[in-house]
Formats: sequence, structure tokens, C-alpha cells
Amino acid sequence: MLTQTMLEAARAIEPRIIALRRAIHAEPELGLETPLTLDKVRSELADLPLEWRFGKTATGAVALLKGARPGRSVLLRGDMDALPMEEHTGLPFASAIAGRMHACGHDTHTAMLAGAARILTGKRDELAGEVRFMFQPGEEGFHGARHMIDDGLLDPLPEAAFALHVMPNAPHGQVAGRAGAMMAAADALDITVTGRGGHASMPHDTRDPVPAAAQIVLALQAMITRRFDAAEATVVTITRLDAGSAHNIIPDSARLRGTIRTLSPERRTAIRAAISETANHVARAHGCEAEIAFADGFPVTINDARAVAMGEDIARAMGREAGWQAMAHPLMGAEDFSYVLEKVPGAMFFLGVAHADADCRNACSIHSSRMVVDESVLPKGAAFLAACAARFLDRGWD
Repeated sequence: MLTQTMLEAARAIEPRIIALRRAIHAEPELGLETPLTLDKVRSELADLPLEWRFGKTATGAVALLKGARPGRSVLLRGDMDALPMEEHTGLPFASAIAGRMHACGHDTHTAMLAGAARILTGKRDELAGEVRFMFQPGEEGFHGARHMIDDGLLDPLPEAAFALHVMPNAPHGQVAGRAGAMMAAADALDITVTGRGGHASMPHDTRDPVPAAAQIVLALQAMITRRFDAAEATVVTITRLDAGSAHNIIPDSARLRGTIRTLSPERRTAIRAAISETANHVARAHGCEAEIAFADGFPVTINDARAVAMGEDIARAMGREAGWQAMAHPLMGAEDFSYVLEKVPGAMFFLGVAHADADCRNACSIHSSRMVVDESVLPKGAAFLAACAARFLDRGWD
């Protein structure tokens, strides 16, 4: 009954959800500063009795809805930033700003969250407790959730937290999720191999860092497969090798850069020690030295099993058997909602937004310049978020 009520309320405001999404899509913003997007959200929700709190280090904001009676607290999150890329969708509301595009669906996330706020406000008299709507900038590598946490915008911490991420190459209207690791931690790796340069015709008089660097690339892949259990996926990818200035000069140094993706805090720590050991030993075997540096990316996104079970119940009620897909494996992409889930039990879910009559397997994925979504799914996403909040306020984790 709860889910059908939420769906009916969401469908009644479908034009508002879509209009907000299109307005945000046409004027994308990057990083931690998304003031125009936040202004659009606040304008759309201006008639609602929400209490707003704003960040100091970024344009993050939390809107608070207090129910008719005291009770639990729950947080719903939507991210607002876009990507630095050109759009090639040909949509009438395509990005009007060169070099920027909402190619990860954050425009839809924000619009669905605003929709959930309107739905829940309409049922305020039935709610015991409070709902916090977290409008977050800087998800695309800028640690926006961490900034909002550090700014105190989540204090006191809620008792549960939920987020939804669209997938344009997943079945129309299907919600997917899994308990435990949902998405990977993603850290940056930087290795500088230092030797002694010289003339390319006399490599014996040098300590050439280039073959040492090449051997490190290969050794890291062997190390992954031989040192770590394949049942827990670990990915080390070297994406860049820089060395030299001319065809006849052996350089003094070579630099490797890449990413590390892991699915548990323990593996995240262990892989760094193994990379350092491997790189140092290979470099020394070539008469060189290696300097290894790591830069923290997002943590592992870990879903609470109780939150996933709740999401599954709601998704099945909205779409029967076809409404839910249990994910067999985590995704190796990263998501900064992980910062929230480190502190608050909850879950992130995926929502399929491929067109109903399309082969979703051939649809453009997120981060594609041709990514499109079926906007008719957005009310379901808003209803799903609203139902997660309402059910938690009513029953907790029961």
C-alpha cells in the first residue's frame, strides 16, 4: 500500500520532476561549486516547509523535513555536479555550456530527490521523525560528500541513509543492489623510477629507468594474480607512462601513474604494501630506485544488509519480480556516497533508465557523450526514495 501511494504521488508531479531535470541538464556545473543547480532546486521546493542548512567549503545543502511527531531520522542523497566533456545527444535541452555535460545522471538524481521531498512533504502529517535531503556537489572526484560531512551538515548523524544512481544501460525501471561491497575504493598511484641517463647508443653506461618501469607494470599484474585471492576482485591499472625527451636520450627517470581498485578496507591497505615492495625490488634489480606515492580516492561503498532487504521489498512491490535485480558482483567503479555509508548504515541502489522498447545492452553507458535516459522512469525513482524514507521512519530496520 505504501509503495503504490508513493508511486501515485510521484506520477502526479512527473512534469515537475522532468522540468527540473531538464533545467539542470541544460546548465551543468562542475566540482564543488554548483550554485546555479542549487538555486534551481531551492526554487522548485520554495513552497515547501523545509529547513535549509548550507555548507562552508562547497555548495552542498541539506533540507530538513520534520514530521508531525518525533521519531527516527533518515537521509536521502542526490548529487548535483556534471562532467567536463562535450555532449552529443542532440536533445533539445542539451548542455548549453561547451565542455560540460550531465553524463552520469546527476541531473536525474537531483530531480528525483526533489521529487521525493515534495512527495514526503505531502505526507508530513503521517511521518514520525525527520527526513534530510542531501543535495551534494563534487561527486565526480571532488569528495563532495566528505566536504559536507566535515562542514557538519550531517550532524547529528541520521540513523539511516539511502541513495539512487541511474544506469542508462540497465533494464527500464529495474532497481538493483547487493549487501556488502557495492562499489570499489579507487585510489591513485604514482611511481617515479630514477636511474642515470645518457646516450641511447651506450645504455651500458646508464641505469635506464624505462625498462625498469616497463617491468614494474608487468610485475604489478603478476603480483595481483599471485598474491591476492581472485575471489575478491582487485584491479591495478597503469594508465600513463612518461619518460624521455628525444629518440636518442636515455632519461634520468620514468614516471608511472594509474589507479588501484579494491573491495575492502583490509585489501586497500594490503595492496599498497605489496605495490611498494614490488616496485622497489624491480627497480633495484635494474640498478634504479623507485619512489611510490598513493593518493586516497573514495572508500569502498558498503551497503548494510538490512537496508538492501528493505530496498528489495520496496522495489518488488513497485515492479513485482521484474522490479528487482540482486547483483552477483560489485562494480569496480567508485562512489563518494561511501563516505556517508562509513558513518551511517544504509545503501545505494541502481535504477535502470533504458527506454522500455530498447535493447539496454546496446545503450550508451554513463560517462558517454551520447548517454540518454528514459525520463518516464524518474517518478519511480522519486517514489522509491520516498518509500525508503517513510518505511524506515515507520518501522526502522524491522
